[in-house]
Amino acid sequence: MRNTRLEWPASLDVSSLLEDGWRPSPFREFIVKVHSRCDLSCDYCYMYEMADQSWRDQPRAMSREIADLTARRIGEHARAHDLRDVTLILHGGEPLLAGQDLISRLVTSTRRWAGHGTTVHAAIQTNGVGLSEAYLRLFDEIGVRVGVSVDGYPDAHDRHRRFASGRRSHQGRGSYQAVSTALRRLRRFPHLYGGLLCTIDLRNDPVRTYRALADFGPPKVDFLLPHGTWSDPPPMRVPGAADTPYADWLAEVFDYWYPKPQTGIRLFEEIMHLLLGGASDSEVVGLGPARMVVIETDGSVEQEDTLKSAYAGATETGLHVARDPLDAALRLPRIAARQIGVRALSKQCRACPVRTVCGGGLYPHRYREGTGFLNPSVYCPDLLALIRHIRDRVREDLISKRAGAATG
Repeated sequence: MRNTRLEWPASLDVSSLLEDGWRPSPFREFIVKVHSRCDLSCDYCYMYEMADQSWRDQPRAMSREIADLTARRIGEHARAHDLRDVTLILHGGEPLLAGQDLISRLVTSTRRWAGHGTTVHAAIQTNGVGLSEAYLRLFDEIGVRVGVSVDGYPDAHDRHRRFASGRRSHQGRGSYQAVSTALRRLRRFPHLYGGLLCTIDLRNDPVRTYRALADFGPPKVDFLLPHGTWSDPPPMRVPGAADTPYADWLAEVFDYWYPKPQTGIRLFEEIMHLLLGGASDSEVVGLGPARMVVIETDGSVEQEDTLKSAYAGATETGLHVARDPLDAALRLPRIAARQIGVRALSKQCRACPVRTVCGGGLYPHRYREGTGFLNPSVYCPDLLALIRHIRDRVREDLISKRAGAATG
């Protein structure tokens, strides 16, 4: 049986960090699980298909009482830290299953508790199949931006993102048609369009995937590496092997995208920004402090939910909105570890020349049973190769532009 008390960061001494002058960064992103079930059955889902199955014990929908307590805790956290803006992300499961009344109540209540000094940016991440005209009118009224998950062209999307067994007329069918219809609706509300999430499948053509996504006219695309760890590796990623299949896939997209982008691609933009000396707002790369917290449908306060891919219980804090302020989470070793930058990296990562750009990769991808999260990402060779590829392309471009300016 796994003993997580022996795995890093259980041994992290937060008191010593505080004595040395470290201070936690307040949360700015609040991921609220308004519904714990889904109308799709995606075979790569970290919520339902991986190590942690705690969703089975969660209420299907967040109650009105828990929603009000959640709004209050977010508001008090924002006021306590004098935060001028925070982001409320409605999540699931599939958040649209929660219904318009609960969603509207949570958004308006959070803004009321945050007060006039804090702007609450509201967003929802949905699979899109329930994104009706009525929902879009509501989101227009209360100011909620919409992100949609779609995996590219029809065959690529429908390979994984299929309807769950609850709807007999749709059971087992791909969801592409429903999602593409929803995206056409969303494009009539461009000010609500937040962007697209696409999980990479190496079997899909990279450029065709990007072009299919760009055809939906998103302001931004997020390409996501499939979740996996050293103990439970992602598809076609052999832990410790030197090959770089995911970097090769992404490099093809980058080379097509870079000369004339049709839309933003967050991963590429973050890497370029870091290479040029900037800081990252992303948890995927860079060494910036993680500033998100999750509140489950039952009111439990948890770490970022992608950690469910590591092991059962990886997200738990033991805190609850009914009895604990969100500040109580900031000094827990598991959360502090994601805010201390280079001190949370393995020896191999600290010695790496691109550590400030890579940042060790997405935190869940570092997990190895026995040592915990004090490891490089299971995607280490891919991340290194992709960063070097982007660095070289940007460098060539800058040299060319300087030469052109000198001769001009």
